[in-house]
Amino acid sequence: MANIPRQLLIVSVRFGPRLSARGVGEAIARGVTEAGGPRPDLCPLEPAPAPADPAALSATLAAAHLDERLRAARALVIAVPELHERALAGSLAFELATRARQGGVPAFAIAALSALDPFDARILDLQLIVEARSARSLADAGRRIAQASDPGRGPRARSPDPHDP
Repeated sequence: MANIPRQLLIVSVRFGPRLSARGVGEAIARGVTEAGGPRPDLCPLEPAPAPADPAALSATLAAAHLDERLRAARALVIAVPELHERALAGSLAFELATRARQGGVPAFAIAALSALDPFDARILDLQLIVEARSARSLADAGRRIAQASDPGRGPRARSPDPHDP
């Protein structure tokens, strides 16, 4: 029987002057572990690759061994400051979501601001998008994603009760 991955892969970038890419990933990881999940694989990208330079984006992801790490992950968490339709093409979020979809890995996103409509989120095949701006809200987002990515864990999991409406 194949070993089913349990660990999330968190790819994060800087969320402003107070939250480095590593700080963003660590805050999300804290929420994941508080929800009972295993410590995630953190992949902070700092500086973030420029969306206008596909070669630099590809080189950055190759240097981070993203494809190998993605194959070993239960799910991908993309943590970026903004998600909006007009800047998706060529963006880090778009590239990561595409690679996850092609690899059969569920993808989730955390953004300080998300202006994606449901159609855009569906195009990216994102299971859940959570808005978070601070270390505390990033940890909360990590808890939500840990529960959503592993429905058998966390406080929302329960046995079906035929008498429960």
